[in-house]
Amino acid sequence: MTTTLPTAETPGTPRTGAPRAPRPAPAEGPVPPGGRRLRRLAGRLTPADLRVLRLYLFTRLGLWLVAYASAWLAPAGAPDRTPATWLSRWERWDWVHYQHIAQYGYFDPFPGVDPLQDNRVAFFPGFPLALRAVHVLVPHWTVAGLLVSLVSGAVAVVALARIAGAGRADGDRSGPRAAAFLLFSPAAVFLAAGYTESLFLALALPAWLAARHRNWPLAALLCAAATTVRISGLFLAAALTVELLIVIRSQRRAGDSSRRSLPRRLRPLGWCLLPAVPAAAYTVYLRARTGDWMAWKHAEERGWYRDFHSPAEAFRHTWRNAFGHLQSTGYAVEFQLELAAMAAGVLLLGVLLVRRRWPEAVFIALNLWALGTSYWYLSVPRATLIWWPLWTGLAHWSLRHRWVKEAYVGVVAPLTAVLAVTFTSGHWTG
Repeated sequence: MTTTLPTAETPGTPRTGAPRAPRPAPAEGPVPPGGRRLRRLAGRLTPADLRVLRLYLFTRLGLWLVAYASAWLAPAGAPDRTPATWLSRWERWDWVHYQHIAQYGYFDPFPGVDPLQDNRVAFFPGFPLALRAVHVLVPHWTVAGLLVSLVSGAVAVVALARIAGAGRADGDRSGPRAAAFLLFSPAAVFLAAGYTESLFLALALPAWLAARHRNWPLAALLCAAATTVRISGLFLAAALTVELLIVIRSQRRAGDSSRRSLPRRLRPLGWCLLPAVPAAAYTVYLRARTGDWMAWKHAEERGWYRDFHSPAEAFRHTWRNAFGHLQSTGYAVEFQLELAAMAAGVLLLGVLLVRRRWPEAVFIALNLWALGTSYWYLSVPRATLIWWPLWTGLAHWSLRHRWVKEAYVGVVAPLTAVLAVTFTSGHWTG
């Protein structure tokens, strides 16, 4: 028995009592398996997802144009009539470490660099492994890195939009808006570069979505994969654990409170230990190669002054380097950005605590503690990219108060172009 769904009438066509014959479906040839998979994937994308992806592609084009312009405005070497190559604009700082790890490993030497002097063990292996895998198909290392970030970023913004829109009547608006706030954030250039932020978000945000759908095994597996990319995966694991404990508590209050049911509810907690496995395995690997259980931490200290200091000391050192005329203006403005990003993080943490968003508060608090207890603040603007409660919170706030979006677009978003030029022209660190 075939059921025909009602269709909208064509404007101007008079109604008749007789049913109209169904229009024959167009003939289709056989669809290859790959085409069917693409159709199923496209079918899962909502109109809001497609809006987010469209915005994502436009912002990628904008950042690529910024890189093109910087190749002409700040050519490599002495000023002349030959611009720098476009790809060279992305071969900056941490990217060099990632390429070296993917190409030579952690301990094999390569021309001109001692593997123990460049502190490459400070970088987790997840991104270099992804880079190595893509390089099998894409021979150029920089292009391979940009592709990893491009695809990962697309996954990340869709996941962020779904987190922001979940369970809300205005989800079709809050989701794309959260993605827009992220894509126009000052440090957004690092989502396009061959850095870890896009890949981490592509794993961490789906992990959070899986947890919100109570799929703890999937959430733990994705979180473990995120931990191979950044140490922040362990902070996400802590947030997932708090989320699970809250769920267990609410279930116990709503249902059977007998002792027999409690062990069954606690079983998913074992999954929360899984993200620690990659970090432990990397620690054991470094111990076997260097004889040092703290090789990763010691590399952080040697290369980036990430030895422990009290939050007051870290703030004081950062403030003096930002405004005490101890650094050149290029370095000083970088420290000023660090202070602004840390202030935003502390304010975000306060809001989450007031609203009793305990899992998200744990994630942000651990990030702030790790970043705010070094000799000085370092890489805090980049870290804001992975603070998904910041972008979802701004989206929800802006829907209640129109001036929030206007202030962000007018005051904050222009810094995106400034920092993109700063990065692609080679002036990010001074």
